[in-house]
Amino acid sequence: MIRWTTSRFEERRLDTPRLDAELLAAHALGLDRVQLYVQHDRPLLPDELAALRELVKRRQGGESVAYIMGRKEFFGLSFAVDARVLVPRPDTETLVDEALVYLRERLTRPATESTSERPPLKVADVGTGSGAIAVAIARHARGTWVAATDVSADALAVARDNAARNGVAVAFYEGDLDQALGPLAPLDLIVANLPYIPTAVLSSLPPEVRAEPALALDGGPDGLALVRRLVAAAPALLGPGGALALEIGAGQADDAAALMQAAGFVDIRRRRDLAEIDRVVSGRQP
Repeated sequence: MIRWTTSRFEERRLDTPRLDAELLAAHALGLDRVQLYVQHDRPLLPDELAALRELVKRRQGGESVAYIMGRKEFFGLSFAVDARVLVPRPDTETLVDEALVYLRERLTRPATESTSERPPLKVADVGTGSGAIAVAIARHARGTWVAATDVSADALAVARDNAARNGVAVAFYEGDLDQALGPLAPLDLIVANLPYIPTAVLSSLPPEVRAEPALALDGGPDGLALVRRLVAAAPALLGPGGALALEIGAGQADDAAALMQAAGFVDIRRRRDLAEIDRVVSGRQP
């Protein structure tokens, strides 16, 4: 069945046919992927075959594996996902990596007060979607106060569930970009994976991507419309030495870095993803 499913996905030229086939087979049978091989010679019951064929049909129809399964792994954690939110990508783990590095650096800098008296670092994830970034930071930077904002009430409902699912405390606020952040200032770190796909490119995306919320994909004419707004607003929201870290699309690093430099950020740096693409641009307030 896995070979049959893989061949169907190869015919549709899906990016990861074998992986998709294994994930859907495991989901249909209530197994993990290792058990697929342990039980490789197990005959399937008619209802199991019917369940798997239904999942294959949905995948061939352009529905993403994450939406079909209702979950996605991200930074070693499990997140519930559905059509209300963008599916977390491995590329975005690069942004979490950068955030955690910055927080460690921040904690090791000299401070006027003792470590025991120092208030927790304040982090805001703008445009949180499923909450993946905020939850991952809260899980791996214990003692940090984490807030997450989104303009979509539906997305915030998913994010709240994911925070509870992963046992972390995150404060959620509804609002557009910086509107929800004003009362939270000054912040130590703002992170954001804002929509960065140019509007003209949206129609050429794979069907499973086009099925995700357009609000989470459309970055305007050049993909940087929302990035510009946040970079311009961030200096007033960050405390001295506070930082802004942004996920951006391929080929956008130079423009994003220039925007941050023009806004007065210093120590601007880039971090590459596993494909060696500049995926994150960050900078610090003087």
